[in-house]
Amino acid sequence: MIHIVFWFFTIGLITAIIILKIRLDHIQPRRKQLLISSLYGLTISSFIPKIIFVIVMAVFFFSNYIISEKTSLLIIPFIGLFAGFLPFFVIVYGIFKARYHFKVHHIKLSFKQLPDVFHGLKIVQISDLHLGSFNHQFHILDRAIYKINQLEPDLLFFTGDLVNNFAWELRGWRKAFRNFSPKINKFAVLGNHDYGDYCKWDSKTAKQENFNAIKTFYKENDFKLLLNESEIIEKENDKIALIGVENWGKPPFKQYGDLEIALKGTEDIPFKILLSHDPSHWPEEVIDQTNIALTLSGHTHGMQAAFKLKNKEWSPIKYKYKHWAGLYKENQQCLYVNRGLGWLGFPGRLGMRPEITFIELLKD
Repeated sequence: MIHIVFWFFTIGLITAIIILKIRLDHIQPRRKQLLISSLYGLTISSFIPKIIFVIVMAVFFFSNYIISEKTSLLIIPFIGLFAGFLPFFVIVYGIFKARYHFKVHHIKLSFKQLPDVFHGLKIVQISDLHLGSFNHQFHILDRAIYKINQLEPDLLFFTGDLVNNFAWELRGWRKAFRNFSPKINKFAVLGNHDYGDYCKWDSKTAKQENFNAIKTFYKENDFKLLLNESEIIEKENDKIALIGVENWGKPPFKQYGDLEIALKGTEDIPFKILLSHDPSHWPEEVIDQTNIALTLSGHTHGMQAAFKLKNKEWSPIKYKYKHWAGLYKENQQCLYVNRGLGWLGFPGRLGMRPEITFIELLKD
Protein backbone atom coordinates (compact mmCIF):
# COMPACT_ATOMS: atom_id res chain seq x y z
CA MET A 1 0.00 0.00 0.00
CA ILE A 2 2.86 2.38 0.85
CA HIS A 3 4.55 1.62 -2.48
CA ILE A 4 1.31 2.18 -4.39
CA VAL A 5 0.62 5.54 -2.72
CA PHE A 6 4.26 6.64 -3.19
CA TRP A 7 4.32 5.95 -6.93
CA PHE A 8 0.73 7.05 -7.57
CA PHE A 9 1.45 10.47 -6.06
CA THR A 10 4.82 10.80 -7.82
CA ILE A 11 3.52 9.83 -11.27
CA GLY A 12 0.43 12.00 -10.77
CA LEU A 13 2.57 15.02 -9.89
CA ILE A 14 4.86 14.55 -12.90
CA THR A 15 1.80 14.18 -15.15
CA ALA A 16 0.32 17.41 -13.72
CA ILE A 17 3.57 19.27 -14.45
CA ILE A 18 3.63 18.04 -18.06
CA ILE A 19 -0.06 18.92 -18.64
CA LEU A 20 0.40 22.36 -17.12
CA LYS A 21 3.45 23.01 -19.29
CA ILE A 22 1.53 22.03 -22.44
CA ARG A 23 -1.52 24.16 -21.57
CA LEU A 24 0.32 27.09 -19.96
CA ASP A 25 -0.07 29.46 -22.89
CA HIS A 26 -3.85 28.95 -22.91
CA ILE A 27 -4.41 29.71 -19.22
CA GLN A 28 -5.60 33.16 -18.21
CA PRO A 29 -2.60 35.17 -16.87
CA ARG A 30 -4.26 35.83 -13.50
CA ARG A 31 -4.80 32.11 -12.90
CA LYS A 32 -1.43 31.20 -14.40
CA GLN A 33 0.63 32.96 -11.71
CA LEU A 34 -1.28 31.26 -8.89
CA LEU A 35 -1.10 27.84 -10.57
CA ILE A 36 2.63 28.09 -11.26
CA SER A 37 3.51 29.14 -7.70
CA SER A 38 1.24 26.45 -6.23
CA LEU A 39 2.87 23.82 -8.43
CA TYR A 40 6.34 25.06 -7.42
CA GLY A 41 5.41 24.62 -3.77
CA LEU A 42 3.86 21.21 -4.33
CA THR A 43 6.80 19.98 -6.39
CA ILE A 44 9.50 21.12 -3.96
CA SER A 45 7.63 19.91 -0.88
CA SER A 46 7.18 16.53 -2.58
CA PHE A 47 10.41 15.84 -4.44
CA ILE A 48 13.05 17.34 -2.13
CA PRO A 49 12.06 15.12 0.85
CA LYS A 50 11.88 12.11 -1.53
CA ILE A 51 15.37 12.81 -2.87
CA ILE A 52 16.83 13.20 0.63
CA PHE A 53 15.02 10.04 1.74
CA VAL A 54 16.44 8.06 -1.21
CA ILE A 55 19.98 9.36 -0.64
CA VAL A 56 19.93 8.51 3.08
CA MET A 57 18.49 5.06 2.46
CA ALA A 58 21.00 4.40 -0.31
CA VAL A 59 23.90 5.32 1.98
CA PHE A 60 22.64 2.91 4.65
CA PHE A 61 22.01 0.20 2.07
CA PHE A 62 25.53 0.32 0.67
CA SER A 63 27.10 0.58 4.12
CA ASN A 64 24.93 -2.12 5.64
CA TYR A 65 27.93 -4.27 6.46
CA ILE A 66 28.81 -1.77 9.23
CA ILE A 67 25.49 -2.32 10.99
CA SER A 68 24.21 -5.73 11.99
CA GLU A 69 21.14 -7.01 10.15
CA LYS A 70 19.06 -7.04 13.35
CA THR A 71 19.98 -3.45 14.21
CA SER A 72 19.41 -2.23 10.67
CA LEU A 73 15.81 -3.52 10.72
CA LEU A 74 15.08 -1.06 13.58
CA ILE A 75 17.39 1.89 12.89
CA ILE A 76 17.38 2.30 9.11
CA PRO A 77 13.59 2.66 8.59
CA PHE A 78 13.41 5.16 11.47
CA ILE A 79 16.29 7.28 10.11
CA GLY A 80 14.90 7.01 6.59
CA LEU A 81 11.48 8.28 7.64
CA PHE A 82 13.08 11.07 9.68
CA ALA A 83 15.19 12.10 6.67
CA GLY A 84 12.03 12.34 4.57
CA PHE A 85 9.59 13.93 7.00
CA LEU A 86 11.94 16.55 8.50
CA PRO A 87 12.63 18.31 5.13
CA PHE A 88 8.90 18.10 4.35
CA PHE A 89 7.92 19.91 7.57
CA VAL A 90 10.70 22.51 7.07
CA ILE A 91 9.40 23.24 3.55
CA VAL A 92 5.80 23.43 4.75
CA TYR A 93 6.90 25.89 7.46
CA GLY A 94 8.68 27.95 4.80
CA ILE A 95 5.52 28.07 2.68
CA PHE A 96 2.88 28.76 5.33
CA LYS A 97 4.83 30.74 7.93
CA ALA A 98 8.29 32.01 6.99
CA ARG A 99 7.43 33.68 3.66
CA TYR A 100 5.62 36.48 5.51
CA HIS A 101 7.74 36.47 8.68
CA PHE A 102 9.31 39.88 8.04
CA LYS A 103 12.71 40.56 9.57
CA VAL A 104 14.35 43.95 10.18
CA HIS A 105 18.11 44.00 9.50
CA HIS A 106 19.69 46.95 11.35
CA ILE A 107 22.90 48.23 9.74
CA LYS A 108 25.12 51.13 10.83
CA LEU A 109 27.48 52.52 8.17
CA SER A 110 30.17 55.16 8.68
CA PHE A 111 31.51 57.39 5.90
CA LYS A 112 34.15 60.12 6.02
CA GLN A 113 32.55 62.06 3.16
CA LEU A 114 29.10 62.19 4.78
CA PRO A 115 28.29 65.82 5.72
CA ASP A 116 28.02 66.35 9.49
CA VAL A 117 24.42 67.50 9.24
CA PHE A 118 23.40 64.10 7.83
CA HIS A 119 24.94 62.16 10.72
CA GLY A 120 22.25 59.78 12.00
CA LEU A 121 20.22 59.83 8.77
CA LYS A 122 17.79 56.90 8.90
CA ILE A 123 17.04 54.91 5.75
CA VAL A 124 14.72 51.97 5.15
CA GLN A 125 15.23 49.86 2.06
CA ILE A 126 12.71 47.34 0.73
CA SER A 127 12.85 45.44 -2.53
CA ASP A 128 11.18 42.84 -4.74
CA LEU A 129 7.60 43.05 -3.56
CA HIS A 130 6.18 41.05 -6.51
CA LEU A 131 2.67 42.09 -5.50
CA GLY A 132 1.00 39.60 -7.84
CA SER A 133 2.31 36.81 -5.60
CA PHE A 134 0.48 38.22 -2.56
CA ASN A 135 -2.84 37.29 -4.20
CA HIS A 136 -4.49 40.46 -2.81
CA GLN A 137 -3.73 39.61 0.82
CA PHE A 138 -3.48 43.29 1.74
CA HIS A 139 -3.33 42.70 5.49
CA ILE A 140 0.01 40.92 5.15
CA LEU A 141 1.76 43.89 3.57
CA ASP A 142 0.12 46.12 6.19
CA ARG A 143 2.22 44.29 8.80
CA ALA A 144 5.42 45.19 6.96
CA ILE A 145 4.34 48.81 6.50
CA TYR A 146 3.55 49.03 10.24
CA LYS A 147 7.09 47.83 11.04
CA ILE A 148 8.55 50.40 8.63
CA ASN A 149 6.55 53.27 10.15
CA GLN A 150 7.70 52.26 13.65
CA LEU A 151 11.33 52.67 12.54
CA GLU A 152 10.56 56.34 11.71
CA PRO A 153 12.98 56.58 8.75
CA ASP A 154 13.83 59.84 7.03
CA LEU A 155 13.97 58.12 3.64
CA LEU A 156 12.36 55.00 2.18
CA PHE A 157 13.99 53.36 -0.84
CA PHE A 158 12.30 50.70 -2.95
CA THR A 159 14.76 48.96 -5.28
CA GLY A 160 12.50 47.41 -7.89
CA ASP A 161 10.26 44.52 -8.95
CA LEU A 162 6.94 45.93 -7.82
CA VAL A 163 5.03 43.35 -9.89
CA ASN A 164 5.65 39.99 -11.52
CA ASN A 165 4.69 41.24 -14.98
CA PHE A 166 1.36 43.04 -15.15
CA ALA A 167 -0.08 46.37 -14.00
CA TRP A 168 -3.38 44.68 -13.09
CA GLU A 169 -1.51 43.06 -10.16
CA LEU A 170 -1.64 46.53 -8.55
CA ARG A 171 -5.43 46.63 -8.26
CA GLY A 172 -6.47 47.22 -4.67
CA TRP A 173 -2.96 48.02 -3.41
CA ARG A 174 -3.23 51.82 -3.44
CA LYS A 175 -4.97 51.83 -0.05
CA ALA A 176 -2.19 49.71 1.50
CA PHE A 177 0.55 51.95 0.09
CA ARG A 178 -1.08 55.02 1.54
CA ASN A 179 -0.54 53.58 5.02
CA PHE A 180 3.10 54.67 4.84
CA SER A 181 3.73 57.60 7.16
CA PRO A 182 3.44 60.91 5.25
CA LYS A 183 6.60 62.09 7.04
CA ILE A 184 8.73 59.60 5.03
CA ASN A 185 10.26 60.74 1.74
CA LYS A 186 9.89 57.82 -0.65
CA PHE A 187 11.98 56.95 -3.71
CA ALA A 188 12.02 53.99 -6.10
CA VAL A 189 13.67 52.44 -9.14
CA LEU A 190 12.44 49.77 -11.52
CA GLY A 191 13.39 46.09 -11.52
CA ASN A 192 13.62 43.64 -14.39
CA HIS A 193 10.05 42.38 -13.82
CA ASP A 194 8.55 45.87 -14.06
CA TYR A 195 9.11 46.17 -17.83
CA GLY A 196 6.76 43.35 -18.91
CA ASP A 197 9.56 41.56 -20.76
CA TYR A 198 8.59 38.06 -19.59
CA CYS A 199 5.22 37.70 -21.30
CA LYS A 200 3.68 38.00 -24.76
CA TRP A 201 1.80 41.17 -25.68
CA ASP A 202 -0.79 41.75 -28.38
CA SER A 203 1.11 44.86 -29.46
CA LYS A 204 3.91 47.22 -28.48
CA THR A 205 1.22 49.69 -27.45
CA ALA A 206 -0.27 47.22 -24.95
CA LYS A 207 3.15 46.64 -23.40
CA GLN A 208 3.80 50.39 -23.17
CA GLU A 209 0.41 51.01 -21.56
CA ASN A 210 1.20 48.34 -18.96
CA PHE A 211 4.56 50.00 -18.27
CA ASN A 212 3.00 53.45 -17.99
CA ALA A 213 0.39 52.16 -15.52
CA ILE A 214 3.16 50.81 -13.26
CA LYS A 215 4.96 54.17 -13.33
CA THR A 216 1.68 55.96 -12.60
CA PHE A 217 1.15 53.78 -9.51
CA TYR A 218 4.36 55.15 -7.99
CA LYS A 219 3.31 58.72 -8.68
CA GLU A 220 -0.15 58.23 -7.17
CA ASN A 221 1.42 56.86 -3.98
CA ASP A 222 4.01 59.64 -3.51
CA PHE A 223 7.04 57.62 -4.58
CA LYS A 224 9.56 59.56 -6.65
CA LEU A 225 10.52 57.13 -9.42
CA LEU A 226 14.12 57.73 -10.52
CA LEU A 227 14.59 56.80 -14.18
CA ASN A 228 18.30 57.32 -14.87
CA GLU A 229 18.21 60.54 -12.88
CA SER A 230 19.27 62.02 -9.57
CA GLU A 231 17.65 63.83 -6.67
CA ILE A 232 19.55 66.29 -4.50
CA ILE A 233 18.69 66.17 -0.80
CA GLU A 234 19.61 69.37 1.02
CA LYS A 235 19.78 70.11 4.72
CA GLU A 236 21.23 73.28 6.28
CA ASN A 237 23.11 74.14 3.07
CA ASP A 238 24.75 70.71 2.87
CA LYS A 239 23.79 68.20 0.18
CA ILE A 240 23.83 64.50 -0.62
CA ALA A 241 22.88 63.00 -3.97
CA LEU A 242 20.43 60.18 -4.52
CA ILE A 243 20.90 58.47 -7.89
CA GLY A 244 18.49 56.00 -9.45
CA VAL A 245 19.07 53.90 -12.57
CA GLU A 246 16.70 51.74 -14.51
CA ASN A 247 17.40 48.01 -14.46
CA TRP A 248 20.96 47.08 -15.40
CA GLY A 249 21.81 43.40 -15.45
CA LYS A 250 24.06 40.94 -17.19
CA PRO A 251 22.50 39.05 -20.13
CA PRO A 252 19.90 37.60 -20.43
CA PHE A 253 18.69 40.54 -18.30
CA LYS A 254 18.36 43.75 -20.28
CA GLN A 255 20.30 46.91 -19.59
CA TYR A 256 17.97 49.89 -19.47
CA GLY A 257 20.12 51.71 -16.94
CA ASP A 258 22.46 54.54 -17.85
CA LEU A 259 24.59 55.52 -14.89
CA GLU A 260 26.46 58.23 -16.79
CA ILE A 261 23.23 60.10 -17.51
CA ALA A 262 21.94 59.54 -13.97
CA LEU A 263 25.10 61.08 -12.46
CA LYS A 264 24.78 64.38 -14.33
CA GLY A 265 24.51 67.31 -11.97
CA THR A 266 25.99 65.44 -9.00
CA GLU A 267 29.68 65.90 -9.81
CA ASP A 268 30.31 68.40 -6.98
CA ILE A 269 28.40 66.47 -4.32
CA PRO A 270 30.81 64.33 -2.24
CA PHE A 271 28.32 61.80 -0.84
CA LYS A 272 26.19 59.75 -3.22
CA ILE A 273 23.71 56.89 -2.79
CA LEU A 274 22.83 54.73 -5.79
CA LEU A 275 19.64 52.70 -6.19
CA SER A 276 20.23 49.93 -8.73
CA HIS A 277 18.03 46.82 -8.75
CA ASP A 278 20.61 44.25 -9.88
CA PRO A 279 23.74 43.90 -7.68
CA SER A 280 25.84 42.77 -10.66
CA HIS A 281 25.82 46.44 -11.69
CA TRP A 282 28.03 47.38 -8.72
CA PRO A 283 31.29 45.61 -9.75
CA GLU A 284 30.78 46.42 -13.42
CA GLU A 285 30.19 50.18 -13.34
CA VAL A 286 30.40 51.50 -9.78
CA ILE A 287 33.49 50.20 -7.96
CA ASP A 288 36.62 52.26 -8.70
CA GLN A 289 34.81 53.98 -11.59
CA THR A 290 32.69 56.38 -9.52
CA ASN A 291 32.78 57.99 -6.08
CA ILE A 292 29.39 56.55 -5.13
CA ALA A 293 29.65 55.70 -1.42
CA LEU A 294 26.62 53.41 -0.99
CA THR A 295 24.74 51.27 -3.49
CA LEU A 296 21.44 49.58 -2.60
CA SER A 297 20.20 46.59 -4.62
CA GLY A 298 17.83 43.62 -4.48
CA HIS A 299 16.92 41.18 -7.26
CA THR A 300 18.40 37.90 -5.95
CA HIS A 301 15.87 37.20 -3.11
CA GLY A 302 18.78 35.24 -1.62
CA MET A 303 17.18 32.48 -3.73
CA GLN A 304 14.55 32.42 -0.94
CA ALA A 305 16.61 29.61 0.59
CA ALA A 306 19.77 29.54 2.69
CA PHE A 307 21.59 27.77 5.48
CA LYS A 308 22.77 29.94 8.36
CA LEU A 309 25.24 29.05 11.09
CA LYS A 310 25.99 31.86 13.53
CA ASN A 311 27.13 34.78 11.32
CA LYS A 312 27.74 32.70 8.22
CA GLU A 313 25.09 32.31 5.53
CA TRP A 314 25.18 30.08 2.45
CA SER A 315 22.84 29.79 -0.50
CA PRO A 316 23.19 28.15 -3.94
CA ILE A 317 22.52 31.59 -5.44
CA LYS A 318 26.15 32.51 -4.62
CA TYR A 319 27.25 30.48 -7.65
CA LYS A 320 25.30 32.84 -9.92
CA TYR A 321 25.75 36.13 -8.06
CA LYS A 322 28.94 37.11 -6.25
CA HIS A 323 26.94 39.66 -4.24
CA TRP A 324 23.66 38.03 -3.28
CA ALA A 325 22.59 39.12 0.24
CA GLY A 326 23.72 41.55 2.91
CA LEU A 327 26.62 44.00 3.10
CA TYR A 328 29.72 44.07 0.86
CA LYS A 329 32.65 46.51 0.97
CA GLU A 330 35.37 47.42 -1.52
CA ASN A 331 37.80 50.08 -0.27
CA GLN A 332 35.55 53.02 0.71
CA GLN A 333 32.49 51.84 -1.26
CA CYS A 334 29.61 49.74 0.08
CA LEU A 335 26.88 47.61 -1.46
CA TYR A 336 23.86 46.31 0.40
CA VAL A 337 21.73 43.59 -1.22
CA ASN A 338 18.23 43.34 0.23
CA ARG A 339 16.80 39.80 0.45
CA GLY A 340 13.39 40.91 -0.85
CA LEU A 341 10.06 41.47 0.85
CA GLY A 342 7.92 39.29 -1.42
CA TRP A 343 8.50 36.07 -3.30
CA LEU A 344 8.43 34.68 -6.82
CA GLY A 345 8.10 31.12 -8.11
CA PHE A 346 8.49 28.96 -5.01
CA PRO A 347 5.82 30.27 -2.59
CA GLY A 348 7.98 30.16 0.51
CA ARG A 349 11.26 31.03 2.19
CA LEU A 350 13.69 28.57 3.76
CA GLY A 351 16.22 30.17 6.09
CA MET A 352 15.89 33.42 4.11
CA ARG A 353 13.21 35.55 5.74
CA PRO A 354 11.71 38.53 3.87
CA GLU A 355 13.72 41.62 4.72
CA ILE A 356 13.24 45.22 5.79
CA THR A 357 16.65 46.90 5.85
CA PHE A 358 17.15 49.70 8.36
CA ILE A 359 20.33 51.69 7.71
CA GLU A 360 21.76 54.45 9.89
CA LEU A 361 24.36 56.67 8.24
CA LEU A 362 27.08 57.95 10.54
CA LYS A 363 29.83 60.51 10.08
CA ASP A 364 33.21 58.80 10.45
